[in-house]
Amino acid sequence: MRPATFALRMAAAAALFACASLAGNAIPGDARRGEQIFQSQQCIQCHSVNGHGGHVAPDLAKKVDRDFTPSVMASLMWNHAPDMWATMRKQGIVKGQLTTEAAADLFAYFVSQRYFEKPGDAGRGKQVFAAKHCAGCHGLTTSPEPAAPPVAKWESLADPTVLAQQMWNHGAKMREQFAQKKLAWSKLTSQELTDLLVYLQNQPETKSLAGNFQFPPSDTGEALFQAKGCTGCHTGKLALEGLLRNQTITDIAVDMWNHQPEMKQPPPTFSPEEMRQIISFIWAKQYFRGNGSADRGKKVFADKSCATCHNDPSSGAPKLAKGKDAYSDITIVASLWSHGPSMLDQMTAKKIAWPRFTAQQMSDLIAFLNAQ
Repeated sequence: MRPATFALRMAAAAALFACASLAGNAIPGDARRGEQIFQSQQCIQCHSVNGHGGHVAPDLAKKVDRDFTPSVMASLMWNHAPDMWATMRKQGIVKGQLTTEAAADLFAYFVSQRYFEKPGDAGRGKQVFAAKHCAGCHGLTTSPEPAAPPVAKWESLADPTVLAQQMWNHGAKMREQFAQKKLAWSKLTSQELTDLLVYLQNQPETKSLAGNFQFPPSDTGEALFQAKGCTGCHTGKLALEGLLRNQTITDIAVDMWNHQPEMKQPPPTFSPEEMRQIISFIWAKQYFRGNGSADRGKKVFADKSCATCHNDPSSGAPKLAKGKDAYSDITIVASLWSHGPSMLDQMTAKKIAWPRFTAQQMSDLIAFLNAQ
């Protein structure tokens, strides 16, 4: 192997290894901090969110015409990083460092802005609001039913976790109301709830709500999951670790809503903090790791020449594994942003092409590294 190629791969390995070693089993994220990072790192100079910010790069709150997962974001950021850095240099933007913790905050911010949700339509959402009998109890500013809070007071419109929590807790009362009015239980699809949220979030009374989302350390998540009786059903093929792997929070909220009539009565209720703990325990870690195959990832590891150094003890390159679940889309993005430019400079000088990954390859590589 040429010395220059060896040095390059060593630099890339050290960068990724350093970020992964910080990851541990879970990296907590906070959308409010993520919004501040989005501004302090000057992302907003090129990207806008809901029209606020630069227009050189895509609006990160604009719905895209496909499923946009964290793995898609990680792979696109990796593939387009050289162009991003060139644009930043051209505009005189100084690129800062990005820790894994800061990257987790950014991903939480993107979740709060519904960036990973399917596209929604306000017109269809208005129809859902009427067809599903929501309007029979809830008004936008005042409600026909005194006990039903108007939409303007729905905290769930700004926080996806609270959305799941309130849809679950609200189910028992809703069943009573439906029974009194002799209405069948109104099940929802993920698309219907997405459309409904787009409609409600774009009302004059709700547009100013600041998005929020947290996936904290899941210190009590497992204990809560057992205490609430969830483990009585969700085992084996019904284990949520597999069922929720690629689901968004909107998907989860719909599943919880539709599952209500089948639950034992009365069903357990959750506080917002309890729901955050459970979501962190069951969902967040696997969602940001993607749905990869370790077997396919082994092939990616070889095809991208990673194995040339990292499987050769005499090369001096560290093993790209630092304990179970050390790697995720979050750690990949943190490593790329902090160390990628120096990698690119060396690659450009040595006329080595910048490697590119599909979203599936990124997920597969992460699965392989976490299996080591």
